[in-house]
Amino acid sequence: MTRLNLKLASRYLRSRRSSRLFSLITLIATGGVTVGVMALIVVMGVMNGLQEDLRDKILGPTPHLRVYTYGQGLRIDDWSAVRDTILAHPDVLAAEPVVFSRGIITRGHDFAEGPYVIGLSPDTGSMSVTALPRQFIEGDLSFTTTLDSVQGGIVLGRRLAERLTAYPGDKVTMVSPAGSNFNPAVGGFVPKFWVFEVTGHFETEMYEYDNNYVVLPLEVAQEFAGLGDAVSGIEVRLADPWDAPRVAMELDETLGYPYRALDWQSQNANLFSALELEKLAMGTILLLIVVVAAFNIVSTLTMVVRDKTREIGILRAMGLPAKVVRQAFILQGAFIGAVGTSLGTVLGLAVARFVDSRRMIDLDPSVYFIDHLPVRVDPVDLVIIIAASITVATLATIYPARQAASLNPVDAIRNE
Repeated sequence: MTRLNLKLASRYLRSRRSSRLFSLITLIATGGVTVGVMALIVVMGVMNGLQEDLRDKILGPTPHLRVYTYGQGLRIDDWSAVRDTILAHPDVLAAEPVVFSRGIITRGHDFAEGPYVIGLSPDTGSMSVTALPRQFIEGDLSFTTTLDSVQGGIVLGRRLAERLTAYPGDKVTMVSPAGSNFNPAVGGFVPKFWVFEVTGHFETEMYEYDNNYVVLPLEVAQEFAGLGDAVSGIEVRLADPWDAPRVAMELDETLGYPYRALDWQSQNANLFSALELEKLAMGTILLLIVVVAAFNIVSTLTMVVRDKTREIGILRAMGLPAKVVRQAFILQGAFIGAVGTSLGTVLGLAVARFVDSRRMIDLDPSVYFIDHLPVRVDPVDLVIIIAASITVATLATIYPARQAASLNPVDAIRNE
């Protein structure tokens, strides 16, 4: 029976002079499935690529966890003991103090910027909590200076350095929000000025960091921020970044109040939730292309049933079971779905690879954090797309297949 089913399905799919219209409609239905599958693969690949690239770029200069305090601002006085407690956790690989502050920086050209200031310990080079020390394109964590009358070295983000035209060996002046002194003569606070030598640049490929951050030695940053021996927080690196939410909860329980641990996923939850929702919405919308193609399959097979009514009636009168007729039409639809899905998969993978390797679509990094549109095809998504496409195409055959199988042989022959 299987061979007979295949013969019938193949016969009804082949083009003859009297059925060129059916062949054209079959090609249109197959093309619809192909376009739908191709679009699904490319768009799902784009959404996956955006998620992966954003995650990798966020995890470059960003630690897996940060430990802060409640109600005391960004200040931890007994940070050494806190760090030892954090390092005792089995999933923690490294933990280092960090200083966060803001300042105003200028190179003396009547142009100033207000960057974020990060203070890093020089001991983070070998096992750094983040990739930031390894993203220095010039200079290192030693902040070695060569000029006199400077209060230390400073490393600037590449984009910030370009705007300030500040390169290694140049002097920059920074104004600290802390350490201002009240001067009765002027009737107000006089800000404290710092002179640093630019000792290097870093480039994380994250626009926010490269455009708005500077790095100072930890001790200098502590004084700059007016913290004394305290630090703003402690950055933590884990063996597996996906364990960050669980480890954060465990550290909260271990450290207790007033300490709090924030993981990288919760800090960027809105961004990744938006991307997941957009991926789901785009996938649902594009799946409608396959559904439209399925309606073409329904119309194609319905027309075939009407065109082959006499032939089906004769076969049924000769004893062909209704089950065989039904299966033959289901095989037709499944064949159209399988061919369209196969072509769509090949074309989708080819387009995705071409767009990704050639970086065909440029993006504004100030808006999207990345400079081009990445495409990453997830094997799980690929399997789901293929399965959904073939399933929709096969389900579309149920109505015309039942129509063909329910034909009464006598009525079919008489009507013809």
